Amino acid sequence: MCEANHPQAPPPLPGTLVVDTGRDDRLGEFRGLAGPYWALRPVRGGPEWEAEPREVRLAEPMERLRAEIARRNARSAEGRP
Repeated sequence: MCEANHPQAPPPLPGTLVVDTGRDDRLGEFRGLAGPYWALRPVRGGPEWEAEPREVRLAEPMERLRAEIARRNARSAEGRP
């Protein structure tokens, strides 16, 4: 998270997995900017939500791995490769 004395980090590239610490460490995919907020989307699909950039951090390796497994399981359940 950024503090008032530190400049805000630039947004990540679209598709980057991040964690919204302002929403119980909810994992999402960065989609783009929504005014002063960052638009995030659940890894397995669903409606986007807006997050305060200062409350978002990059996902750690284990979080990215779990997200990829969840994404693949969801696709498999839908019959997609």
